[in-house]
Amino acid sequence: MDAAAAVLADLHAESQALDDLVARGDLDWAAPTPAAGWTVAHQIGHLAWTDEKALVSVRTPAAFKDELLRALEGGADYVDAAACEQARKPAERLLAEWRTGRAALADALAQAEPGAKFPWYGPPMSVASMATARLMETWAHGLDVRAALGLVPEPSERLRHIARLGVRTRDFAFGVHGLTPPAAEFRVELSGPAGELWAFGPENAEQRVSGDALEFCLVVTQRRDHRDTALLAVGPDAAAWLRIAQAFAGPPGKGRGSESGATPGGTA
Repeated sequence: MDAAAAVLADLHAESQALDDLVARGDLDWAAPTPAAGWTVAHQIGHLAWTDEKALVSVRTPAAFKDELLRALEGGADYVDAAACEQARKPAERLLAEWRTGRAALADALAQAEPGAKFPWYGPPMSVASMATARLMETWAHGLDVRAALGLVPEPSERLRHIARLGVRTRDFAFGVHGLTPPAAEFRVELSGPAGELWAFGPENAEQRVSGDALEFCLVVTQRRDHRDTALLAVGPDAAAWLRIAQAFAGPPGKGRGSESGATPGGTA
C-alpha cells in the first residue's frame, strides 16, 4: 500500500469512528461543543462543507479560484457563517450529506493522477496531503463532538499522520502570524499510543520538542493549550512554535486558552 492509499484508509477509519458516534438515535445535535457557539451540528456541518470544497479542488481545480475569492471576501467570519448555514439543516439530511460528500472525495482522491497537486486555502495539496488534512480535521472536530458527549480522546496509530502534518506545517504557523520561520529544522520526538517513538527532524537539532503524541496533536490542532500539557520545548524558537502551532489552513486560529492559567511550562 502506497502512502496515499494508507492515509485514505485511515481517513475512512477516522470518519467511520465519528460517524458511529453521531449516528446514535439519542444524540442531541444542538448540544454545545468546546468551540464557542458551535453545536454538534456545526461540527459535522463544517466537515461536510470542507469535504465539498475539497471535492471542487480535486475535480475542477480551476474553479477553486472562485472559492478563494469568496473566502477572501468573507473574511474571518467565512467559515463560521458556512457552519451556521449547515447546522440549520435537519440532522438526518446533514449526516447523509456528510456521508455522501466524504465518499465522493475519497473516490476522487483515489483516482487522482500520481503527483497531482490541488489548490487549497494554504499551499497546494498532493493526494496524501489532502487526505491527511481531512483526517486531521475529522479527528479534531470529532474531539469536540466527543467532548459534547462527555467522552475523552481515544488515541490510535492514526495520530501519526496528524503529528507529521503538525511538524510539516511549522513554517506555515510562523508565517500566518507574520513571523519569519526559523532557518533550522527542529527535532520532534513523540511517544505513540503503544509507547513507540515517533521522531521527525535531524537528531542533532538544537531546537527540540518532545512528549506525548496525543498531547502534541491536541496542541497543533489547537484543541489544548501547550501550557496544559507536559510537552517539553528546548530552545526559544521551539517554545514559540508551541504557542502558535497550527496544522490547519487559514488565518491564525484562536486556540482554546489555558485551563490552568499557568505560565508556559515544559520549556527550556
